[in-house]
Amino acid sequence: MRAVSMTITSDARRRRRATGFHWSQAALYVLLIGLALVYIFPFFIQIATMFKTEGNAATDPLSLIPSPFSTAALSRLFLNSDFPLWSMNSVIVAVFVTVGRALFDSMAGFALARLHYRGRNIVFAGLIAVMAVPGVALLIPKFLVITQLGLFNTYPGMILPFFADATGVFIMKNFFESIPVAIEESARVDGASTFRIYWSVVLPMATPALITIIILSFQGSWNELQQILASSSKPALTTLSRGVASLASGSLGSGTQYPLKLAAAMLMTVPVAIIFFVFQKRIMNMSSGAVKE
Repeated sequence: MRAVSMTITSDARRRRRATGFHWSQAALYVLLIGLALVYIFPFFIQIATMFKTEGNAATDPLSLIPSPFSTAALSRLFLNSDFPLWSMNSVIVAVFVTVGRALFDSMAGFALARLHYRGRNIVFAGLIAVMAVPGVALLIPKFLVITQLGLFNTYPGMILPFFADATGVFIMKNFFESIPVAIEESARVDGASTFRIYWSVVLPMATPALITIIILSFQGSWNELQQILASSSKPALTTLSRGVASLASGSLGSGTQYPLKLAAAMLMTVPVAIIFFVFQKRIMNMSSGAVKE
């Protein structure tokens, strides 16, 4: 009887613990869903406002149902503004910057991680120091260099300052150091040169870190405003970040223009979102560089 009683008591305790865990887990899920809705709700408002009229957006700004449904903001954005030109300039800058950073950051990271030369520690210390400097503090020096080289108001002047960044080099260096040296030694025994080892052996194994650099580079160059302002003043070289900022200040006329502004901002976020969702599985797959020794 005592054994039966102890078994019943133990089962009751397990049920109470399971019930308590169930309710705490449910409360956590409710909290997380509430936080997610708070975070996502402004995006829903943005999408809905794109298809509202000026009057409807002003009188009922928080409504998620446009009444009436209108595409006037999108038509005006593409037909009566320089939005297509801004988009083209942003694509040019973002593509070249992304390719350049992926190449130069990976090469610099490999040099710091694997090549042994005098002053390597000093170079790495300088890299860390650059990461600690705010980007705003470098705007004037960059502007002076671009001006002296005759690159102001040109595509190279907008692109070249982004071709390498300290954060990307740091990420690539750390990932290259996680790859076993034995792999490179085997390739070197087979007669591969240093560049061949970097390009054909090590770089394919660093795909997760490289995808991280691609996403950060595209997002950073696509949304960059300060450097664009410091490297160009021609309307023909205006990018989306600068153009959308001008829309927010009311450059196309008077009134709130909420549908127009939010439509431009929403369309600007689409390419970055596509890049992230396309590569998110690759960026999270940190095991692709692992090997067995």
